Amino acid sequence: MDYVFIEDLKVKGRQGVGSMERQVEHFFNLWLKMWFDARPAGESDNLRDALDYRPVRQMIIDLMQNESFHLIEQLGEVICANILNDKRIAKVELIIKKTDLLTDCVPGICITRENI
Repeated sequence: MDYVFIEDLKVKGRQGVGSMERQVEHFFNLWLKMWFDARPAGESDNLRDALDYRPVRQMIIDLMQNESFHLIEQLGEVICANILNDKRIAKVELIIKKTDLLTDCVPGICITRENI
């Protein structure tokens, strides 16, 4: 199956367990794959038949700048649920990394969800 991807999306957000993490914006890096059938777009050469990544990118930025979650697991669930509202998308894989939290490593999560 085909997929559209977004790599290395850098977004500031106030996500974190501790209140200090939610008071100061931190950088997060996100990688995203969205599986769908690209054949209609390949045959028509029309954007309406493609999976446009721009609205997905903007949804993630808006969500992270306007909402605060304690856990990146919850953030990931909300992002994936929003993406899977588009029934053309069969599966989504999302990686969220908290890049400036620790000095000796980069923690994160990978979430995979499917439309049933």
